[in-house]
Amino acid sequence: MAGGTALSVEGNRADLQYEGRMTLFVAIACIVAASGGLIFGYDIGISGGVTAMDDFLEKFFPVVESHKNDSKKDQDYCKYNNEALTAFTSSLYIAALVASFGASFITRRYGRRPSILFGGFSFLVGAALNAAAANLAMLILGRILLGVGVGFGNQAVPLYLSEMAPAKLRGSLNIMFQLAITIGILAANLINYGTDKIKPWGWRVSLGLAGVPALLMFVGGLFLPETPNSLIERGYQDKGRALLEKVRGTKNVDAEFQDLVQASEKANAIKQPFRNILEKRNRPQLVMATLIPFFQQFTGINAIMFYAPVLFKTIGFGGNASLYSAVITGAVNVVATLVSIFTVDRWGRRLLFLEAGVQMFIAQVVIAIVLGEKFGGTKELSKGFAALVVVVICVYVSAFAWSWGPLGWLVPSEIFPLETRSAGQSITVSVNMLFTFVIAQAFLAMLCHLKYGIFLFFAGWVVVMSLFVYFFLPETKNVPIEEMITVWRKHWFWKLFVPAADTYAVEQRPMVLNDSKEG
Repeated sequence: MAGGTALSVEGNRADLQYEGRMTLFVAIACIVAASGGLIFGYDIGISGGVTAMDDFLEKFFPVVESHKNDSKKDQDYCKYNNEALTAFTSSLYIAALVASFGASFITRRYGRRPSILFGGFSFLVGAALNAAAANLAMLILGRILLGVGVGFGNQAVPLYLSEMAPAKLRGSLNIMFQLAITIGILAANLINYGTDKIKPWGWRVSLGLAGVPALLMFVGGLFLPETPNSLIERGYQDKGRALLEKVRGTKNVDAEFQDLVQASEKANAIKQPFRNILEKRNRPQLVMATLIPFFQQFTGINAIMFYAPVLFKTIGFGGNASLYSAVITGAVNVVATLVSIFTVDRWGRRLLFLEAGVQMFIAQVVIAIVLGEKFGGTKELSKGFAALVVVVICVYVSAFAWSWGPLGWLVPSEIFPLETRSAGQSITVSVNMLFTFVIAQAFLAMLCHLKYGIFLFFAGWVVVMSLFVYFFLPETKNVPIEEMITVWRKHWFWKLFVPAADTYAVEQRPMVLNDSKEG
């Protein structure tokens, strides 16, 4: 930990030089931008609901429907194990993975706002196709367009929020993206609960209403300003400074503006950001951009949120009861995300990660024990134990919602220097989508073969990721986004990879600040 004290002083000095406050302009812009999370959340919530609807299964997956209702073939955990059904859910995430690389180019070359607009438009078209689907091919095509929208939205929105937010509020404002995701999930669960009663086309309403958050994202994007970081990076320094003064609510933005100018000069000198990100000095950020989204999926949360109604039906809940239980978990998800918003910049990222790791581990072990002892074969869950499963799943969901849910997007979006930020976010999104696809594709087969052991599988991963956070993730709260290099120089392990100092930034900074008023 050598050099830690001096390093803290450097970080604090930068923080003190950054003036500004939370303005109404920033609040409105971030609310509009965070609505991009609605499309991701709505899709997560809606998929599991429609795949549990009999009318939807009869039209597109009759094999699953007949298997589900055939008591001779029904084997407890294997009711919904079907490759075509999982392809319906998981195809979106492969499309999002591929789209994230195109989004990286557009986000860096043309700004964050065009990616938000394109993502909203693509998702809107995909929702229309799904609602009007006459066959499986049309259904999958719609899912692919939804995936393109998710890929662009997830690439641009977290970056937008991190760059617009003041350093002391960056965590809270960035988590608005995750809050929007949870609201989308809850809205989807409520809609599924209602449309399940509309025979035989209720599923069309569920899929078609995905166009509502997409329309909000697109129309809202038309009125969004670009971020100061992006304007300065693309050579519009006067516009960038004017916007920076507007969003910070003060004319005294010299320190932050000059940091952005220096960062943009470095960014423009990098012609191959994906190649640059592989350099040794960028190793900490690359590892975080890869492992954090990987671990986020291996908490098992999307397995539960995708297939919540299916999961509850599988373990003995009736049709309405399964959808109602999914609504409960969705509501818990929203409330717990609010906890993260109010605590992340006060308590820090590490504390939330570590506390939630313990909570998720205990919850998953308890669920596995209950199902192992009380369900399967000739055993069915009693109402008491079924209620216990719902309660413990809510405990698990709440822990995820104030830790790996929002922080899985926040931390990668705030740690990259400007020159590799778009590339880094692209890696984060693509890894997230890749393993979301893997989990979505494999979950029903895993549930069939591992049975209650699937919860122990994810509990083991929670232990691994909690140890990773404890040893390798430094605290990033209240650190200005363009000063994040100080975090890695202080860390016991990552300082082996990061240069001890940026000579130009340290030696020239006072002179540059004196001249900045002329620029």
